[in-house]
Amino acid sequence: MSALEGVRVLDMTHVQSGPSATQVLAWLGADVVKLEAPTGDITRQQLRDIPDVDSLYFTMLNCNKRSITLNMKSEEGKQLFIEMVKEADVLVENFGPGAVDRMGFTWDRLEQLNPRLIYASIKGFGEGPYTHYKAYEVVAQAMGGSMTSTGFEDGPPLATGAQIGDSGTGIHAVAGILAALVQRNTTGRGQRVTVAMQHAVLNLCRVKLRDQQRLVHGPLAEYPNEQFSDEVPRSGNASGGGQPGWAVRCSPGGPNDWIYVIVQPPGWAPIAKLIGRPELAEDPEWATPQARLPKLDKMFQLIEEWSSRLSKWDALAQLNALNVPCGPILSTKELIEDASLADNNMVVTVDHPQRGAFKTVGCPIKLSDSPVKIETSPLLGQHNEEVFVGELGLDPERFAELKTSGVI
Repeated sequence: MSALEGVRVLDMTHVQSGPSATQVLAWLGADVVKLEAPTGDITRQQLRDIPDVDSLYFTMLNCNKRSITLNMKSEEGKQLFIEMVKEADVLVENFGPGAVDRMGFTWDRLEQLNPRLIYASIKGFGEGPYTHYKAYEVVAQAMGGSMTSTGFEDGPPLATGAQIGDSGTGIHAVAGILAALVQRNTTGRGQRVTVAMQHAVLNLCRVKLRDQQRLVHGPLAEYPNEQFSDEVPRSGNASGGGQPGWAVRCSPGGPNDWIYVIVQPPGWAPIAKLIGRPELAEDPEWATPQARLPKLDKMFQLIEEWSSRLSKWDALAQLNALNVPCGPILSTKELIEDASLADNNMVVTVDHPQRGAFKTVGCPIKLSDSPVKIETSPLLGQHNEEVFVGELGLDPERFAELKTSGVI
């Protein structure tokens, strides 16, 4: 039995932040019915690699769901929506602020239709001056603390490749929805769940707010930067945490021939010996973490002189043998071909009825009693008859009429 068996989710989301949330719910066993306009989620057509076939952008965010189409601008469409709301446990949307209200479905009305309904919304921003800003992945990164703290100190602010604005917010929304489902067991009532992309990014950047407050007491010794103002600087590949780390180059010097190395206090003597500088383990200029902190750049330069003569896998093997925390910079090609990720069902091959086999990311949440099987994303409106006729009890002739008139 799957963890969320029996939970019906009406999924009005599109693009990435919302679909990433409802896909996790679907993986965990909820019956997720994706409600699309007759034209479909826009990402079905975006970044296509095969003409007239749902894009990977869509297929990789909408696995394990069913798809129905409905014109919410029509009165018949609204009536069918009302019937579905009455049967749903969860409604999820990520339209612009007020869009669902303008369709005639305020929270008050939805709550009256179904007091057990959990209504989850993903927005760009909370209430205030930013409410009506248009929210995109990198806008959320910019406004949540990620871009100011990513990059090198003499360079521009940078976006991270991790989709912390969209998929990061999706995971926060899942937490809220699951909490509301648990609380409903006690109260018998649903509730409103809202998550803002800016807020989710800020939550993921909390250590930078930690350091903003530490700055009051002087420069941050764990950062390699020489100059500090009254705001946390960009610090390249430094973690800024308790243990200094850095990316060092390996042979033959390609764009991903790098490893990330962390120097813990007990790791210094074995590293010094490994890189051919055993005397630095005893040298008072180098022997203690306090002595090394002012010259972290020089320390990692010494390590890089050693690593740059080795492949990243050889350097990794030698460091791991000494119990030094380190990891290779894995390229997207290496990741999609990684056998261990396939064995862990984290890179999964799925068959799509039109595109054929494609690879997608599997469920990172592992439940011992509820293993997740990744199933293909639905075609547009694939489950219309199943849902409208089979489950809502719509007369087949009426269904055919609504199809012809463009309601479905």
